Amino acid sequence: MMNQKFEIEDTEFEGLKIVHPFVAYDARGFFMKTYEREFFASNGIVLNNDEDITTCSCRNVIRGMHFQLKYPQDKYITVSIGTIYDVVVDLRKNSGTFGQWKGIELSEENKLGFYIPAGFAHGFLAVSEQVKFHYRCGGKYMPGYDSGIRWDDKDLGITWKHLQGEPIISERDMGLMGFREFCDTYQGL
Repeated sequence: MMNQKFEIEDTEFEGLKIVHPFVAYDARGFFMKTYEREFFASNGIVLNNDEDITTCSCRNVIRGMHFQLKYPQDKYITVSIGTIYDVVVDLRKNSGTFGQWKGIELSEENKLGFYIPAGFAHGFLAVSEQVKFHYRCGGKYMPGYDSGIRWDDKDLGITWKHLQGEPIISERDMGLMGFREFCDTYQGL
């Protein structure tokens, strides 16, 4: 395999970026750098890392679509084991892509990272038998403002690629509000 240098790819959503990490391969395996503050900042990503979180899930687990009503967090997602289908919904009230969603496959094979600016709902589907992924959060978790929109909301119409059979959803996530209720109540983040 070829070595790969850092590259930041813009998406159709302002501020939402796909990160191609620095990877150096040799006979021993590989060395990968997923984050470098100066390089990220020079590409418009200023992540004030307040928390690092690791999530482990089995196939067909869907977590999401989560966000904070006040003090929204930005996130930087990477996968170390397995594959996820990562999905975001733009909830920024003055955004040209408000209410639109984007999905991307992140895996230990493609080694991609996903930078999600504050103001997006976030969720994922565990595609492989086992998934271990990490996210850095800019901004502190505030339980009193923790919220979300249902993963299967008809108005959003998210297509959960790779879902095989019934998803495994937490009771909490099954009780989240719909997108229309979010718009009526909050008008956006």
